[in-house]
Amino acid sequence: MFWKRKSKPVPPPPASFSIPAGQRVYAIGDIHGRDDLFGELIALIRADNAALGSAHVSLILLGDLVDRGPQSAEVVERALGLRGEFDELRLLIGNHEECFLAALTGDVRRLRYFMRIGGEATVRSYWKDDVSFFEASFEQVAERLPDMVPPEHVQFLGSGEDVIEIGDYIFVHAGIRPGVPIEKQALGDLRWIRHEFLDDERDHGAMIIHGHTIYDDVDEWPNRIGIDTGAYKSGVLTAIALEGRERRYLKTTSE
Repeated sequence: MFWKRKSKPVPPPPASFSIPAGQRVYAIGDIHGRDDLFGELIALIRADNAALGSAHVSLILLGDLVDRGPQSAEVVERALGLRGEFDELRLLIGNHEECFLAALTGDVRRLRYFMRIGGEATVRSYWKDDVSFFEASFEQVAERLPDMVPPEHVQFLGSGEDVIEIGDYIFVHAGIRPGVPIEKQALGDLRWIRHEFLDDERDHGAMIIHGHTIYDDVDEWPNRIGIDTGAYKSGVLTAIALEGRERRYLKTTSE
């Protein structure tokens, strides 16, 4: 877990970035197993969208649907149920999806690492029986877990994207390696990078929307916007809404 607070006031990014005409985009930050907040935020997005005119609507999940919170299986199931409701449902693969999928290979070493970074909550959400889970060895969990996760969940998480470009916006899970063209970005950076991206103030040629690093509130800079507000702990799950040159935020109510 990485929680960061702004060290100094920063002017909000300019409004010169835009989404193509006729399109509306909602992007949701790291959900981390909080299906209750996911459901609440989707209701806010539905109401917001219904109050606006007709548009091609894209819903983007910025990754890290799983781990830490208690309802990872339910989050993935809800995400699957949203297919067909919006014109596009797009998922970015976060570092926690990467580790979850690796743990499902039966590799005990990868399972141990996954559980160390918050994956125990995910395993328990699929296992459904804490007594037998806590009695099981790592080897037994590694062997049994792949059969407990529905194939459609594995397929959905594994078919996610690493970069999404819409208009003047680029959506990634963690960030980008500054100075490297988007088409040459390494997966490790797109899913894991922090300081080299967060502390870089240069123009990236587009506005980068990302999650991965937790902030007390939306973290707006002239070249990037972070919308991971630590939902699993804070109770605040955030979405950014983009249409034309307009930019606004929808948030769940803090616990």
